[in-house]
Amino acid sequence: MRNSNYADELIVVGNCENQHLSVEALEKLKLEDYKSIIEATPRNTAPAIAFAAFAAQAEDILLVTPADHIIEDGEEYKKAIGSAVQLAAENFLVTFGVHPTKPETGYGYIEFKEDTVLSFREKPDKETADKFLKTGNFLWNSGMFCFKAGIYLEELKKYSPEVYQRSLQAWEKAENGKLELETSLQIPAISVDYAVMEKSDKIKVVKADFEWSDMGSFEAVYDYLKTQGQAVDENGNMQIGSKKFTAFAGLQNCILVETEDANLVLAKEASQDVKQIYQELELNNPNLIN
Repeated sequence: MRNSNYADELIVVGNCENQHLSVEALEKLKLEDYKSIIEATPRNTAPAIAFAAFAAQAEDILLVTPADHIIEDGEEYKKAIGSAVQLAAENFLVTFGVHPTKPETGYGYIEFKEDTVLSFREKPDKETADKFLKTGNFLWNSGMFCFKAGIYLEELKKYSPEVYQRSLQAWEKAENGKLELETSLQIPAISVDYAVMEKSDKIKVVKADFEWSDMGSFEAVYDYLKTQGQAVDENGNMQIGSKKFTAFAGLQNCILVETEDANLVLAKEASQDVKQIYQELELNNPNLIN
């Protein structure tokens, strides 16, 4: 909804396992007029964006925003979108950089000077993240982008030709936006950062001065829910997913996440370690993540 004032059309890209979540969310928002692209298997962001670009016209400007971000709409957001669209119209690939508020080790960083990207840095350790904050010329890589569909595909073809070609083959086999499995499995799974943004000489950055949170970690979820009034005990512990009485004895800043078939207990600062648990479940108990 927040982008409805800036976009003429909505394209939703999701995989077959989570597409129903997009449908349910859009139904709640009473949005019916949109293109749906359903991936047969997740191949990361570079192919996903390629599918959206294939579905658009070459001169169309795409505003790429992940669905799990919390963003404060308003004048700062409007200003950032306007700057990005202007740069995209000049054939640049634009990334949005968020001013870091802490030495976060779960995000990638962008080294910048004005609107020029000097380098992309992968998720740093705590010491390196501290240095990034002290220098003052690093931004969090938000995972939001803006560019012409045709320019993105040109750069993808130039720097990651196999990703481009395999994605195109899969798209040509798609029926009504639904991709089939055999060709999809041939696409290298790679992020847009690795495939294009870290290689292209057409990159610009727009500083995002609006409030932003990537809900990709339980720490971010904790912080957001706390602002929304979620209960936290006197030692900073939070329970998510159940209203059962729960007591945290001798624990501080911990999170209990309860679902129908599994529970997760973690220290808030260990939020990024959940990815290791996910990877183990993928191998040994995939039914818990489907």
